[in-house]
Amino acid sequence: MTDKQTEKEARIAQAAKRALKEASERKAATNPVELPEELGGRDGPEPIRFGDWEKKGIASDF
Repeated sequence: MTDKQTEKEARIAQAAKRALKEASERKAATNPVELPEELGGRDGPEPIRFGDWEKKGIASDF
């Protein structure tokens, strides 16, 4: 490796550390979203997240 490549890798590593630190600070500063409890909602995994809806034995994939 040349000096130019190692300098570039060092800059990239420093930038990555800064980005991770900034992201963790932003995450710590945000408030959790408090949603009301859903009435009559689905049991089990969230269908939007997993891509399937199943109701009365019929599965729909969006």
